Amino acid sequence: MRSIRGSKLKNAAAVLTDLSQPSNVATHSSIALVGSVDAAGTEEDGRRKEKELDALRRKPMLQALATKEVSSFRLAPWTALHTLARAVALARRGAGRGLAEHWGSLKYNQALTGDSGAYMRLSAEGRETADYYKALQSDELGIGFALSLAKQILNRRYPQHVVSIVPADTALRAGWALTSRDKGPRAGYRYRPRFFAEVWKPGEPSRVFPIESKGNHSNATTSHDQLASASAHVEAVHIGSWNETPSLVFSTELPMDGPLTVHALRAAGRDGLLNHSTGNTVRNVDHFVEDENFFPGIQRPTEGNRTPEKEPGFHITPERHEWFRHVLARTEAAGLTAFAGDGQATVQYLTKRQGSRHFTGFAHAATGSVQDAREQLLGIQFVGTDHVFRLNRTRVEAFSGVAEDLFRHLEGGRVERYRREVYARRDAWPLDTWDSRWRGPVSVNPDGSVLAMRVLTS
Repeated sequence: MRSIRGSKLKNAAAVLTDLSQPSNVATHSSIALVGSVDAAGTEEDGRRKEKELDALRRKPMLQALATKEVSSFRLAPWTALHTLARAVALARRGAGRGLAEHWGSLKYNQALTGDSGAYMRLSAEGRETADYYKALQSDELGIGFALSLAKQILNRRYPQHVVSIVPADTALRAGWALTSRDKGPRAGYRYRPRFFAEVWKPGEPSRVFPIESKGNHSNATTSHDQLASASAHVEAVHIGSWNETPSLVFSTELPMDGPLTVHALRAAGRDGLLNHSTGNTVRNVDHFVEDENFFPGIQRPTEGNRTPEKEPGFHITPERHEWFRHVLARTEAAGLTAFAGDGQATVQYLTKRQGSRHFTGFAHAATGSVQDAREQLLGIQFVGTDHVFRLNRTRVEAFSGVAEDLFRHLEGGRVERYRREVYARRDAWPLDTWDSRWRGPVSVNPDGSVLAMRVLTS
């Protein structure tokens, strides 16, 4: 019995070790890629014309990213899964709602492989899973890698700032009715970015980047099609002036053979700034947000004496800048408290239309978690929630949470103080991916969140 149990432990322990090993991740952003994506968009518009559909409104000019922004992209699989888990904590997908969303990232514990001298790729299990769940696996893993690269790009571009990732649908719902289930003037436009990256510094205007992420298990040609589609998604949100909102689009190619590659392009823009609204009092993000009912549409600039009709989409006009900054800050806070398993703390940060009801009461078995765990990881005290399951027949424990001092601010509704302290500590978080005392992989994000896993020995 001992030898069998020891073999199982070793097997699971090896998986955990692999999860903590950083590998190179291939990236691709070039003028040639821009040309291929433009051609894919033109071909798609031709097919739409044959079906008597209007051509899609895409970003007018995608560009390649600077080599220095996308080069030297190294990542541990566990870090990518942490990024995915944080991104979907408010996703409300299917029947798995609320606090259980982020545990879905753990199904990819054995999907990736690589080492310090190799490029990351799909493991044998990842290839087998792709045979049955291609769209789901490539889409979700694509989120983890795209947002990890987006944070690297923006951190290199704005080194004195913090980069926060916020789910776009959740943020937009505070101002617009996105679907027939939402109350208010319905937008009726299915093209929307998946995330916003808020680049911020206390006391200064934020800059916001719409982000669209896609993934595939096919080839570069499929990525070209996906990037052309992604361009239409990010074009659906304008912040400030017409066609001046900087954006990022990604397609992660996860082939059955060969290295994983993140294809990335950008749309340049001088706006996307959330300046203080003229004549309005600066909002304190500690205060509650109520649902607004803005009429959808993006206003084109006037042409002489004529005001053109609005284009489909969502426009954050100057008088809405303070409101949107407020929404982004509180939506990020909601994602953090949900990630730590605290439904009561999450409710205060979401409006009714944003889904506060999903964090109250009982939905059904296995959809919730409870903030009742404390762990010291890499010398930092965290509070959060845990999840026990079997990995190759061995019981393992996963823990997700937030640094305790920061969580207490969020729990008490003190978002302003949380943001000031996160900014002050932005360069002080540990970069280690393994905690020998915990005996497992650990990932700490600059937002103060942590994801860790270990084998249960008793």
